[in-house]
Amino acid sequence: MNLRELSRQLNLSQTTVSRALNGYPEVSEQTRKRVTEAARRYNYSPNARARTLATGRTMSIGHIIPMSKQNELVNMVFTDFIAGAGLVYAQQGYDMTLRIVADDGKLAAYRSFAERGAVDGVIVQSPTRDDPRIDYLAALDIPFLVHGRASEITKPYPWLDVNSKRAIETATRHLIELGHRRIGLVNGHEVMDFASRRREGYCAALTAAGLVVDEALTRSGDMSEPNGYEAARDLLAQQDAPTAFVASSIVMALGVKRAVEDRGLRIGRDVSVVCFDDDISFLPNAGETPLFTAMRSSVRAAGQRCATLLIERIKAPQAPPPTELWEAELIRGTSSGPGPFA
Repeated sequence: MNLRELSRQLNLSQTTVSRALNGYPEVSEQTRKRVTEAARRYNYSPNARARTLATGRTMSIGHIIPMSKQNELVNMVFTDFIAGAGLVYAQQGYDMTLRIVADDGKLAAYRSFAERGAVDGVIVQSPTRDDPRIDYLAALDIPFLVHGRASEITKPYPWLDVNSKRAIETATRHLIELGHRRIGLVNGHEVMDFASRRREGYCAALTAAGLVVDEALTRSGDMSEPNGYEAARDLLAQQDAPTAFVASSIVMALGVKRAVEDRGLRIGRDVSVVCFDDDISFLPNAGETPLFTAMRSSVRAAGQRCATLLIERIKAPQAPPPTELWEAELIRGTSSGPGPFA
């Protein structure tokens, strides 16, 4: 059955049927329900090209990945986010368009999306503090949503973020309350907004406790297990080594754990570790008592919510840009224990 036949069965115009199936707000809930029930009954599946002509929408969401970050395609955090977003896309009848481009071609790729009408909207990930993509997309007048924030951009734009500063401030304070005074920070690249906020939280907790921020105890780099290992091994080799670590991800925390054990020490007893945990499906920090004490916030749930907010924005582009700030939850595991000043 095609759109014309379905419209004839319902005694409605093709435009009304198409708008009902694609979630336009001006269609009444009664009509929408009647149309969707009929579509299921007659096993109607809209032709993508016809749907685009009828609605002006491609029913596709764009994601652009620069070549230098191709490893994100196999990064567990990225794939969990995409899995969450993809679930909402499927439920709402959207496809996902993923493009890998040269690092200096990111903005041109967004322009291509907009000028060709290739997608209805885009999700921006891993923003820097002054990310040029935000102003650029706003000027292109294409619906977008940022997963994260750009601290140095003051004009309104749509975003969803986790409160990284408060999360790491809470994690560091937890270690201070356990009696630790020499606390290392193993962080992501601090040009990234989330990593700079996590550093701010670490410094805020130390300062509030009357402790000096020792730059010799901080490291930043790729959010990987090998980088966590190298950073912790370097810090543990110092004469006045840290007795605890705050790691910016559970993946880095695994590297810290390996470095601690290489020295014949045990985490939670000799050296404490608290990390940020994205609640990754394929790397669960689970069990009645998890391995890591962690600040937990699900990146899969964030993917679902980002997709939902963007689709709502596509349907109502004149609405104020949505903003949501999520708080992470402290989960107590076996990796943190009393420090020398307990």
